[in-house]
Amino acid sequence: MTSPTVAIVYGRVSPEAPPDEQDALVQVNAVRAALGRLGYRAIDVPLTLDLGVSAAVLRSSAPLLAFNLTETINGHGRLIHLAPSLLDSLGIPYTGAPADAMYLTSHKLLAKKTLASAGLDTPPWAAAAAVGGSDLFPPPYIVKSIWEHASIGLEDSSVAQDRTALAAEIQRRAVREGIENLFVEGYIEGREFNLALLGAPGAPKSVGAPGAPKSVGAPGAPKSVGAQILPPAEIEFVDFPEGKPRVVGYRAKWVDGSFEYGSTRRRFSFPPEDQPLLAALADRARACWDLFGLRGYARVDFRVDEAGRPWILEINANPCIAPDAGFLAAAGRAGLSIDEVVARIIADTNGGIH
Repeated sequence: MTSPTVAIVYGRVSPEAPPDEQDALVQVNAVRAALGRLGYRAIDVPLTLDLGVSAAVLRSSAPLLAFNLTETINGHGRLIHLAPSLLDSLGIPYTGAPADAMYLTSHKLLAKKTLASAGLDTPPWAAAAAVGGSDLFPPPYIVKSIWEHASIGLEDSSVAQDRTALAAEIQRRAVREGIENLFVEGYIEGREFNLALLGAPGAPKSVGAPGAPKSVGAPGAPKSVGAQILPPAEIEFVDFPEGKPRVVGYRAKWVDGSFEYGSTRRRFSFPPEDQPLLAALADRARACWDLFGLRGYARVDFRVDEAGRPWILEINANPCIAPDAGFLAAAGRAGLSIDEVVARIIADTNGGIH
């Protein structure tokens, strides 16, 4: 009996690509191995902007489904939604968020507007190109990319304590990234948490008062089976000197051997007094899952200010599932292997494929 085919779809990675893009290949290898152990035949379909070539490969292979690991196409995170859009056009079921949710969550300003309209706290923001008036929210500020994940461009100087430093940082980043691709967010001094969510049959929907946020997904789109909140993780900033911004920047994620890489550590153990906060974070993470119409798996990043108030930073609808990444670390704390995670993600494909 022939094993069912799963197409692993991801952005093609050039040999000269930076570490954040090379990590896609680590994920592809890990998922390919898991699919083999689960009884599937995996084929790789690397995407470029020549989508016609990829479409031809997908048509000829006639996969049962596609496992979507696309984070960038041609190195651009703003093109992430093209993968599910292509698969939709071909009628091929795929893992993870649908195209509209992928676009909405990857465009951080649209995501923040959606969160705010649903009454979910997110730090104040402004497009970098619009900064200059006297009505900007109070400092401190942090300059971020509208489209890119993986902390691309995020350095210590990205946190600005006043308008002068903010203008200098916008100018620095705009030279390389373009001012239209940047935004300014209110910097929340405090703790940082990541909550991973995994598709789970029978998992509860968001908990809240009447009028809780409803999904913004396309009408008639297949609904997720629900989400399990995996054990929450806090990023600890160990031995950071006074005045050094406590952010998980590019060096912390990708520059092995740097101070930041070694001093931003993940922990899963919390004292009893943190339990109400962790429950509040879980409720907000599940509300994001429902609001954006997510499927399969996701991660929600938070800062918690010094008064204990949680703020949603962003929603990653296609989080890294490399063996050393935070998602699988949280899954491991829940007693789940990578094979079980991959199987659960597949079970939440376009309503459930087993």
